[in-house]
Amino acid sequence: MSVDQASTRVRLSRREVPELSAELHPNPLVHRLLAARGVTDPKELQFGLADLPRPDLLPDIEPAVARLLRARDSGERVLIVGDYDCDGATSTSVALQGLRMLGFEQLDFLIPSRFEFGYGLSPGIVDVAQQDYQPALILTVDNGVASVDGVERARHWGIDVVVTDHHLAPQVLPAATAIVNPNVPGSRFPAVNLAGVGVIFYTLLAIRGQLREQGDAHAKADLASLLDLVAIGTVADVVPLDRANRTLVEQGLRRIRAGRTRAGVQALLKVAGKDAAGMSTQDIGFGIGPRLNAAGRLADMSVGVRCLMTGSGKEALTLATELNDFNQQRRAIEGDMKAEAEQQLQEHDLDDWQHSSAFSVCLSNDGWHEGVIGILAGRIKERLHRPCVVFTADGDDKLKGSARSIKGVHVRDVLQSIASRHPAMLEKFGGHAMAAGMTLRREYFETFRDLFEAEVRKALDERLPEREFVVDGSLSVAERTLENASLLGNLMPWGQEFEAPLFADRFSVVSQKPVGKEQAHLKLVLASVDGGAALDAIAFNCRFEADIGDVLLAVYSLDINAWRDRQLLQLRVHHLEVAGLS
Repeated sequence: MSVDQASTRVRLSRREVPELSAELHPNPLVHRLLAARGVTDPKELQFGLADLPRPDLLPDIEPAVARLLRARDSGERVLIVGDYDCDGATSTSVALQGLRMLGFEQLDFLIPSRFEFGYGLSPGIVDVAQQDYQPALILTVDNGVASVDGVERARHWGIDVVVTDHHLAPQVLPAATAIVNPNVPGSRFPAVNLAGVGVIFYTLLAIRGQLREQGDAHAKADLASLLDLVAIGTVADVVPLDRANRTLVEQGLRRIRAGRTRAGVQALLKVAGKDAAGMSTQDIGFGIGPRLNAAGRLADMSVGVRCLMTGSGKEALTLATELNDFNQQRRAIEGDMKAEAEQQLQEHDLDDWQHSSAFSVCLSNDGWHEGVIGILAGRIKERLHRPCVVFTADGDDKLKGSARSIKGVHVRDVLQSIASRHPAMLEKFGGHAMAAGMTLRREYFETFRDLFEAEVRKALDERLPEREFVVDGSLSVAERTLENASLLGNLMPWGQEFEAPLFADRFSVVSQKPVGKEQAHLKLVLASVDGGAALDAIAFNCRFEADIGDVLLAVYSLDINAWRDRQLLQLRVHHLEVAGLS
C-alpha cells in the first residue's frame, strides 16, 4: 500500500470491537485486533487442518475422483491445463506433484499462451492438446468453468474433461465429466473463497480419501507438503482470507519459515531478497507473486511451473533468475505505459480524482502490452479510486481489455449487465468482483465507455466514491514497540478481507526528506503528540510536503526496519494529512 500522491482527505472508519467471553490472546492489543475481525475462538489461532471443511462437500467431487482414478488405474494420459498467472502456476504444480504422490504416472501439463490462445480451455488449446499429447483426460486447474466451447471440442476428440476452478459460474456450464467449483449454483461447500490452487488441493485430498477406503498404498501421500504452494497461490490471487484460506496460508507459511519448502520457492525468495525465516503474506504479494506472474505476462508460464517443480537447487536458481529478469522487463514496460496513460488522463481532465465528476476510467492504446494492461488498470484504480478498464489492440478490429474495481462495484456483474442489454458488444468476458477481462470490437469502444460509466454510477447510487481507511483506532505510546511489530507481523496471514492492522494518530514532524529512486518516497521522524520517543517513519510513493513542527494525522502500521543485522521499529505510513481535517 502506498500513500496517495496528493495526500488528499479521506474518510476514516474505526473497526468495532465486540465484547467476547473468551480471551483470544494474552496481549490486549492482539485480542482487540482479532475480535474486530470476527475471530471468536482462540482455537482459530491454531490453524488446524482438521478444522477445514470436508472435501466431499465440493460439487461433483465424486465423479471427478472416480474419473481421475479410472485414468490412473488404466494408465491413461492425463493432461493438466492451467492458467498463466501465479495461481495457475501453483495450481499446475500442485496437481502434477500431488497426482504423482497418489500413483499417477502418465501426466503432462500445458499452459496456454495469453497472446495466442487467451485464457482458459479454448477450442484452440484443445486442438494443441490433441496434436501434441493425445490425452484421454484433461484436468483443468484455475480455469474451465466457462469453457463451453473448449469442452465441446474435447468431446469431439473423444477427450473427457474434469474441471477444477473457483471463478464465478456463467449462466451456461460446460458439458464436462465433472465441475469441481465451490461457486457453481447449488454448491453446499462452505469455503467459497478458495483460490484455484485451493480447489485442486481439495481434489487431491478427496482422491487420497478414496484410496484410503480402498486400502491403496498411495493413501499415505504427504499432501500437506504441498501447502507452501497453496499458500503462495492463494495470497497471490488476492482471494478473501476467510477462516479456511487463513488456515491453508498459515500452514504453508509455517513450512516455508521452517525451511520445509522446495528449491524453486527458496530460489524465488533469494532473487527477491526475502528471508524465508520471516516469511509473510506481504513477501508473497510483493516478492514471489510478481516474479511468477511476470512469466505469464511477457513470455511462457511454463518457466514458472518448471521453477516450482525442479528438485535441483542450481536449476531452480537459474529459472528464478530468469523470472526475476522478466519482472524487471515488466516494470520497465509498465513505467512507459503509465507515462502514456497519465497524458490521456490529463487530456480528459481525469488526473485529479478529487475534482473529477467521472465515476470510472476507460483508456486505450494499441501499443500497450497485453500482459501488462491489468497492472496498469490496477495502478490507475489505486490512484484515482475509480473502477478502471485499460484496452490494447487485439488484431485489427478488436480490443482486449482488463478491468480493476473498487469496493461497491462488482465489475464482472457490470460487464454481465452490459452484455445482457447489448449482446453483440462483448465477444467474451469473465472474472471476479474486483478484476475482469474482456474482448470488445473496436468500433464499440466509445459506446462501451459510456455504458460502463452508467453502470458504475448505478452501482454507486450516483455517489462519487470516497477513499476510506478502516483503522483499529489509536495506539498508545506503550503499544508502539518493536515487540508488538514483530508479534503482529507473523500473528496471522493478513490479506484480502482480513486486513493487517492500521492505526490513526497525530504526530508532529521532527524531520522529513524524500528518498529512493526519483525521490519518490518520504522518510520522516515523527513525535507523538502524547509524548514518548520520536519514531522513524516511511511513506512509500508519497510527495506530501510538511514543515518541521507541523502536526499531522497519520494512518500507519507497525513495521520493522532491518538494517545491518539490527531490527528497528518504524511506522509505515499509508496516509498523511494536516491534523484536524478528518
